[in-house]
Amino acid sequence: MNDWAEWIAAHALPLGAALLLLALLAGDLAWHWNRRQHQAALAGGRHPVAIRGRTAAMLLIATALLFAATALAIGAQFDERLPGFDVALAQSLRAGMPPAVLRVVAAVSHLGDLWSVAAAVVVVLAILLLRRQLRLATCWTIAMAGIVPINSALKAWFQRPRPLHDHGFIMEKGWSFPSGHAFGAMVFYGMLAYVLLRLLPLRWHRVVVAAAVAMVTVIGVSRILLQVHYFSDVLAGYASGLAWLVVCLGGAEWWRLRRGW
Repeated sequence: MNDWAEWIAAHALPLGAALLLLALLAGDLAWHWNRRQHQAALAGGRHPVAIRGRTAAMLLIATALLFAATALAIGAQFDERLPGFDVALAQSLRAGMPPAVLRVVAAVSHLGDLWSVAAAVVVVLAILLLRRQLRLATCWTIAMAGIVPINSALKAWFQRPRPLHDHGFIMEKGWSFPSGHAFGAMVFYGMLAYVLLRLLPLRWHRVVVAAAVAMVTVIGVSRILLQVHYFSDVLAGYASGLAWLVVCLGGAEWWRLRRGW
């Protein structure tokens, strides 16, 4: 595990770029699939939906299993492979990341800070209200309101200390598991993409999906590179954030089809 961690730390930037590319490709495949479903629904005389009930259920099961497996792995006394990898990777990054790179990564990471996201939440809500998109504004508010209490409750339950770091670019307090930035980025940028897809013409949809996927990916990766979260913290943050996002999207689509808006 230490050898793997050292290798990953030594190639952190190209691996991060490769991960971003894979995430963008996955997002583009999801967009193509959704577009085909949209066209099939229209051809069949049905209302197209952003996420179907079966898809939502499968995603919820998958994210719950991923989160549970990660939580069990970091808490298991009989198997130290994932915690050992977490620590080894954080230590290798601490020893090998150049300060100039960390400075740039820290600037990117701030896009997922609580106050940055909170300010953007208010701006989006104000725009929706001014455009009289009251139902979208309600769905947006519910989704955003769940970020802090859900993530804080999970952190308080697991109470995992953060990795040690001394670069000084970002200082974080509180518990580490799951990552609040990964959770918040998944919900904020995912829900923002949904709102924009509802309001913008079809020609913008592909760009919106790509931008949301990119932001979620780079913010989560930045937390690992900055050594303020372990790898498993970010993985669990993504899983729990996606679960809440799926609940919110499923609820929004159910309400939209029921009320015809």
